Amino acid sequence: MNSFLLDIWKHLPLGKNLRLKIMRLFQAQFLVGITGIIFNENRQVLLFRHTYRSLPWSLPGGYLKAGEHPKEALEREIEEESSLIVSVDERLKIRTDREEARLDICYIGLYLAGEFAPSDEVSDYGFFDLQNLPLIPKDQLYLIKTASERINRL
Repeated sequence: MNSFLLDIWKHLPLGKNLRLKIMRLFQAQFLVGITGIIFNENRQVLLFRHTYRSLPWSLPGGYLKAGEHPKEALEREIEEESSLIVSVDERLKIRTDREEARLDICYIGLYLAGEFAPSDEVSDYGFFDLQNLPLIPKDQLYLIKTASERINRL
């Protein structure tokens, strides 16, 4: 934006929400996704069998809602999709998708409680040893191994 337009923009009597809406019309949009590597007390990793994926087994995750913190979003998504309660504790990695306007934040967390209940998106779940994982996307396998190495150092 040139300096003349910037001066006008600064002096327009617009509220914060209206300014954000106008800015979003002219700015590139990103989806912000969250992925969780959730371990139980036996250091097994939580995987969901998703109803909509070509490789059905994968890490739990979802998308942020407006104004939501990523940790809270991941805890909410897991509970909504499975009724499991987790604690999301440590950020592992932030990555981008080169083909889509998407940012994904990966966290490490712990399973706390809850009985699994299937949803429209998740038909089954399991806690798996690293040596006994079902077929999952390669990028998620890398994330699981990295998270496992990190918790083993603790």
